[in-house]
Amino acid sequence: MTASIRIGLSGWRYPHWRGGAFYPSGLVQRRELEYVSRVFDTLELNGPFYSLQRPSSFARWRDTTPDGFVFAVKGSRFITHLKKLAGIDEALAAFFASGLLDLGDKLGPVLWQLPPMLGYRPDRMAAFLGALPRTWGAATGLAGGGVDRILDRFGEQPTLTVADASAPLRHAVEVRHDSFAIDSFYELCRQFGVALVVADTAGRYTWVDQVTAELVYVRLHGDREMYRSGYSDEGIAWWADRVRGWADTPGVTQVVVYFYNDGDAHAPHDALRLARRLESG
Repeated sequence: MTASIRIGLSGWRYPHWRGGAFYPSGLVQRRELEYVSRVFDTLELNGPFYSLQRPSSFARWRDTTPDGFVFAVKGSRFITHLKKLAGIDEALAAFFASGLLDLGDKLGPVLWQLPPMLGYRPDRMAAFLGALPRTWGAATGLAGGGVDRILDRFGEQPTLTVADASAPLRHAVEVRHDSFAIDSFYELCRQFGVALVVADTAGRYTWVDQVTAELVYVRLHGDREMYRSGYSDEGIAWWADRVRGWADTPGVTQVVVYFYNDGDAHAPHDALRLARRLESG
């Protein structure tokens, strides 16, 4: 059975996308999510990477988007970059208490991007991957330990009830240090069912291309200049072939692709080109 495929963008609030570059001239900023969620069926939420968000913000994003839409949520940099994956129990609880579960069935995978200076230490990575909740029920239990922090900070109560506690919650890890490009790490990801992100960073960071879970997670930052360059027709065709290959890989149930080459509004236009290429066969 061929896996489902979603093509989307990393974020949507870019001033240089306005005025006709992607968003129609005259579209007010508060309606940009409404607009983009009718063009694409998935987006990455980058705000949670930078700081804890309000539960009401997640609820607003949920209610603004149509049925069937899915958000990937980027995990907190406090956990990945500042704590460097160590001593993270309280921070992890607060992250899941901040409102992720308020997205309901629109919550897709959680992305954990590791910093370039963080090398591979098997024990540390095994502890981190083991701490990630793999079901909605586990996420609810974990979030319970962070409610007080969210209440103190925002005065808002997050949702801690779920329709199906046994439903899976998927995670993806994006690495940027060469020491991760080894078989033992790939096997560790498979052991925990965590997707290893395939990231095109124009050669700046480590390239890994391994299927380690039911999910294949792809981030396209630009093929020549990170965040700025668009993809050629040949590049789009190459990625379309890769996406089809992953979708036909036994055991893979979903492929998600996010464009993050936001310069000159390349991301939305390249994402549309890739989607059309996949539709045309």
